[in-house]
Amino acid sequence: MADTAAPAPTRALVLGNPASGSHSPELVEEVRQLCASCLQHTEVHLTTGPGDATVAVRRALQRPGGAPDLIVVIGGDGTVREAVQGLVPVTGAAALTVIPGGTGNSGYKMLWGERPWSESLKAVLTDHGIGGGVRLRRLDLARLAETRNYVYLGACSGVIADALITARDLPLTGRERYSRAFADTAAGYEPYPGRVTVDGRVVHEGPTVLANVGGGRYRGGRFQVLPDSLLDDGLLDVCVIGGEIPAADVPGLTLNAAHMDHPATVYARGRTITVERTDGRRLPLEHDGEYQHGIGPSATFEVLPGALPVWAPATA
Repeated sequence: MADTAAPAPTRALVLGNPASGSHSPELVEEVRQLCASCLQHTEVHLTTGPGDATVAVRRALQRPGGAPDLIVVIGGDGTVREAVQGLVPVTGAAALTVIPGGTGNSGYKMLWGERPWSESLKAVLTDHGIGGGVRLRRLDLARLAETRNYVYLGACSGVIADALITARDLPLTGRERYSRAFADTAAGYEPYPGRVTVDGRVVHEGPTVLANVGGGRYRGGRFQVLPDSLLDDGLLDVCVIGGEIPAADVPGLTLNAAHMDHPATVYARGRTITVERTDGRRLPLEHDGEYQHGIGPSATFEVLPGALPVWAPATA
């Protein structure tokens, strides 16, 4: 990721999602206090339902005078996804930082690893600038052509998408919930007839367990589906796992990226990637932890190089 000269943040909008996997009022208050101790102004907004984070960010950034220059999102990948929808269209207005408060928290992990959130936020607030441990970075995004939504972490068809449906009924929390849902869904999963095209070239056609486009290296906070992905190379990565690999083996293989050595795995990069279901039925698809119910038999992703400003480690 390329360094970008930028002034230190002075005003923060803290977004909390009471419906996210690890939400607590105590966490929101800790984040607020830490921001308030370092910045000129800090405000908190608790989301009230789907889409509210997008609206809150957009309204805050369009405020005449006193708009935030730092968006702090407390939540999971879905909450971050909504915040990104409101942030990206307002060019240069603010930068993002993430506090893990959801189920998978893959978006946090791809930047900060297992570093405690309090350390990462303190670094954003105090350790930036030339010579500091944190820089303003610009991440590539994908845009899903069918919805025009921005894709922050990544999008996946097949077993990973359907695991989100399974997860809704599990009495678990955090990464354990998603890991169990992934395993349960994979156990009886039937590959779908698929095709994946990268910049006009067909790279896979046939039985498909999943096709992951992105984006971040991790899904569900643990699974390294895109282990070679770079966040600012101006390209989208895609990993296709074909039907020769039993879906039940995918969780174990992707924990340490062992799927990359299997001949049924296809890995490619490009600027435009289309994932299709060739029997005309609806493609099972999610992005950033949100199942896409309105998608038809295909989905096309276009890269938006350097579209998202984030505060992140200088060495990430």
